[in-house]
Amino acid sequence: MSRFQAVFGDRKPVIAMVHLGAMPGTPLHDARRGVEGILADARADLKALQAAGFDAVMFGNENDRPYELRVDTASSATMAYVIGRLRDEITVPFGVNVLWDPMSSFAVAAATGAAFVREIFTGTYASDMGVWAPDAGAAVRYAQRLGAGGVARLYNVSAEFADSLDRRPLPDRARSAVFSSIPDAVLVSGAITGEAARMEDLEGVKRVLPNTPVLANTGVKHATVADVLAVADGCIVGSALKVGGDTWAAVDPDRAADFMTRARAARGGK
Repeated sequence: MSRFQAVFGDRKPVIAMVHLGAMPGTPLHDARRGVEGILADARADLKALQAAGFDAVMFGNENDRPYELRVDTASSATMAYVIGRLRDEITVPFGVNVLWDPMSSFAVAAATGAAFVREIFTGTYASDMGVWAPDAGAAVRYAQRLGAGGVARLYNVSAEFADSLDRRPLPDRARSAVFSSIPDAVLVSGAITGEAARMEDLEGVKRVLPNTPVLANTGVKHATVADVLAVADGCIVGSALKVGGDTWAAVDPDRAADFMTRARAARGGK
């Protein structure tokens, strides 16, 4: 059994984001509410998402803007603290994504017992954060040293906020990454958080990777989830579940429940 199957089974998983508030030390951190405020908001979102029936949740620091390629230790430590405080309330598989740092993502996963991580592990990009060149070899070896070798690895092969300097077509880059860098699943994204991946990109990547899970990583909406799941092997959703569809708002329980109703219908009631 693959690591992906061990976490998600044979269904097409719908993974919901728990977007944590800006971490201490970052420009948008709310010092008045502090870490306890981050925890309170995360708890409310987690409760709503689990009640809606999502297959898994993923904790991410999307609001730590401007983003870093090597994350400050305070962000990793705070994420681990918040997830640790919530650990007994989490009833579904959970993952972590410390933007945009594979090493920190594995460190937080190891500390909290996360089942999966999402990050940019491969490629070279011109990005808003500068030249971006992650090292999958170093990151996966680090996971092994931490005892996190069993954590499922979800590789985003079309980085948000960036353009690949590798001019091979996206399907070729994805196929190459699977061979060279052993992901458990491949993710296809839009240009920025909340924007949809192009269907032709999803179709092209899935065509060349029939035996590797391929998930839509951004911008899946209520009106598109059925079309996405007809092609992809699952999806990750965040903004569409929020009040008014606003990435930075709280999860709207009704929107979340409606999304999962549509996703289940698209999966044949599963």
